[in-house]
Amino acid sequence: MYRDDVYMKRRNFLNTSALAGLGLAAGASPANVDPNAGNNCRGTFSMNDNEASIYTDARVRPTKIFHITDTHLSLDDERGAPYQEFSKRMAAAYTSNKHFQTDEALSAEESFERTLETAQKGKADFLALTGDIFSFPSEAAVEWARTKLEATGIPFAYVAGNHDWHYEGMQGGSRELRDTWTVQHLAPMYRGNAPLYAAYDLNGIRFVCIDNSTYEILPEQLAFFREQTEVELPLLLLMHIPLYVPGRTMGFGCGHPDWGEKTDRNYEIERREKWRKEGHTQVTMEFCQAVFNAPNLLAILAGHTHQQSLDIKNGIPQLVSRENACGYYTEVTVTSITG
Repeated sequence: MYRDDVYMKRRNFLNTSALAGLGLAAGASPANVDPNAGNNCRGTFSMNDNEASIYTDARVRPTKIFHITDTHLSLDDERGAPYQEFSKRMAAAYTSNKHFQTDEALSAEESFERTLETAQKGKADFLALTGDIFSFPSEAAVEWARTKLEATGIPFAYVAGNHDWHYEGMQGGSRELRDTWTVQHLAPMYRGNAPLYAAYDLNGIRFVCIDNSTYEILPEQLAFFREQTEVELPLLLLMHIPLYVPGRTMGFGCGHPDWGEKTDRNYEIERREKWRKEGHTQVTMEFCQAVFNAPNLLAILAGHTHQQSLDIKNGIPQLVSRENACGYYTEVTVTSITG
């Protein structure tokens, strides 16, 4: 389990030298950003099928992002044998899927590989992986995915989903299990960065990762996000569970006013503890408010629902992508309108 000092370790950015070969900068303000532009850098945005365009007043280089979420890889080997009691349900899920464009039958692994090939051919600049890439924390699946990602040569960021670290029926609360398996099995996906929050800079854009896979936000995550809203860089926020927007159902559970023990319908199927009896913590609600009030936030990229959706709150779009298990991805292009 993480100690507080481990949570804080390298809290802001990945090591600069380690990222140099990936084209990512950590901590430095890019020269192509106007220091006098101020924090409010949002322009307009548009979406057509699985392609989204985001425009900003900040000086950024044109950047193509492939948003990939909910692949549900379930590769396993002998290392996973001791955990089969806890992985068997999800190991049998998403083994055969229909491609979102062709209806062709394919596995989750084939979907992931094809998406990465498409990203390479399309000369993507960044891969944004927003959770449930794995159906359970299989070391074999993590190693396989990391190898495939590195082979593309495209920088990537990963934030966990609720299935990534969850062995169903294993003793322990959600936070304890997340702390355990993000360290013991998922660690290669973070490349030395802290799992709960991280920031990656590329082409004048800051990609902020916040793990909300327990539906809740911790105080250190809120503090970290608030720090990001004070920089003179446009942000893209990567999370697994989308934030509640008025009118949405419990599926948009992070920040939903009715979230809690009484509305938790899946705890028995997923063999986990019930949601918090008292509902969301004050910190979680403050985080949701901080996100939709962030002047330099261009968009939120999320998954979890397995449905494509677009919501707008305070001028900030929240783009939710369908499951990559069926080959789906969203191609997001960020462009400067300042010339």
